Amino acid sequence: MSCVCILVNIELILSSLSLPQQGTDTMCVGCVKVKCPDRGRSCLDDGSYTANFNECVECHKKEPIKIEDKQSETDDEGVETVTYKHICSNCAHCIAEHNHTFEVSEEFQEYSMLCILCGRAEDTVSIQPIDPREVGQLY
Repeated sequence: MSCVCILVNIELILSSLSLPQQGTDTMCVGCVKVKCPDRGRSCLDDGSYTANFNECVECHKKEPIKIEDKQSETDDEGVETVTYKHICSNCAHCIAEHNHTFEVSEEFQEYSMLCILCGRAEDTVSIQPIDPREVGQLY
């Protein structure tokens, strides 16, 4: 019984999570244990979540994952987007495409991540010494 690489349209995933859209590239869900696991507030702009890597469906190896085509862009509104591909180091199969965004919005830094391998996550951090959302909890 052979594994079948199921291709997923990233636009469908991104639109359902309300994260910035990146194009129509596809990713392989056959290489991962869980598709887009919920990572809570853990937004990675580098590296791979290897605990979710099952094996490469092309060569059936579990070799270290390479990062290729890493790009960082900042748009006119100051939103920084980092994208890269997770690649099998044995056969060069594209396991997943990683998307990380960062922006400053009023008094907060906002992070988001979406990747079939690394998962989905969002975090908001205050840029003030005391988080205004927690002021009521202090007293």
